Amino acid sequence: MPAMEDPNFSRTLVYVAEHNDEGALGVVINRPIDLTIEGLFERVDIPIDAGELAEQPVYFGGPVQTDRGFVLHRPVGEWQSSLRVNDEIALTSSKDILQAMGVSGEPGEVLITLGYSGWNAGQLEEELAQNAWLTVPAESQIIFSVPPEERLTAAMQLLGIDFTNLSDVAGHA
Repeated sequence: MPAMEDPNFSRTLVYVAEHNDEGALGVVINRPIDLTIEGLFERVDIPIDAGELAEQPVYFGGPVQTDRGFVLHRPVGEWQSSLRVNDEIALTSSKDILQAMGVSGEPGEVLITLGYSGWNAGQLEEELAQNAWLTVPAESQIIFSVPPEERLTAAMQLLGIDFTNLSDVAGHA
């Protein structure tokens, strides 16, 4: 929401990959950093042959474990450390997916982040009750096909809302 004061989340779109009684985990999908996938692969000493993939940006995924990479991808595939979000999308944190990407460019649709966003048990629910967040069902097309600077607007349009018209003052009925 516009009133979000935390600079880590101001004007961000977060894909929540897991939400249960223990808390929630997600990645910011609209904040690219000044690093390409090729640059990241160089840092972790993985060769990359997939040209188009190499120029894609890496994203700030959230303030937790910013030295660790996370790959939001489809198709799901079989990787050493994956969280299967649904039948179509997974979030993987093991190096084997990067090695496969370097050789074959697969999986074909990826969004790589450094860090993730996490909430303790009940924390996200409390923030939702305080109108800190607006929720919208996830759309794969927005994640993987829409340019990062247009993703927040595209997600808001799913609700028929123009983000620029939202007030930073919220009420409760």
